[in-house]
Amino acid sequence: MADLDSRQGHRYDSPEILAYLNDLHAGHDTGLASAFAAPELQGLPAIQVGMSEGKLLTLLLRLAGAKRVVEFGTLAGYSAIRMAQALPASGRLWTLELEEKYAAVARENLALAGLSDCVEVLVGPALDALPALESKGPFDAIFIDADKGQYDLYARWAAANLRPGGLLLVDNAYYFGQLMEQSPDAIAVRRCHEEAVQAFDTVCIPTPDGLLLGIRK
Repeated sequence: MADLDSRQGHRYDSPEILAYLNDLHAGHDTGLASAFAAPELQGLPAIQVGMSEGKLLTLLLRLAGAKRVVEFGTLAGYSAIRMAQALPASGRLWTLELEEKYAAVARENLALAGLSDCVEVLVGPALDALPALESKGPFDAIFIDADKGQYDLYARWAAANLRPGGLLLVDNAYYFGQLMEQSPDAIAVRRCHEEAVQAFDTVCIPTPDGLLLGIRK
């Protein structure tokens, strides 16, 4: 169904409706508000998940009973906080960030959210950190929201390191509307989709830029 209701002449996803529902269902505490505002205030890319997408991560992890989680792409820590809020007291989240500047901001926001003890920010190329991280698994959920050119490699690692029934979550599954192009990054994202269906029961949720959800077979 199109997002324009021809009977009423209104968009279903008007800014007013989205703001109302975000505030009602996915509102921010102090830590989340700081992390969400950090890109604009501290000169980071404004590429974190939206409010409702972030809350969706929280609810999915709770439904899965996730205790051990890996995130590819920390940025200011917004999605890390959302996911860590779903963990039990014994839970642990490892989040991978290439840039030390972003990692420092994330650590500040995690501390503000009271989550420093259960979230570890690992700095450097993700692929370099993965061999040591494997010993912490198998994992209950893995969220990918990092450099698109390595999405296929990250998803392949997820397939090998998630427990049966574990969750694969991949943001920007539409690749900013360029998924069917022939750039290296678009090809890598498509390969991520195509390989995921072999190891996971999958669906692509129509968030603003798509969220691939898979349950490990």
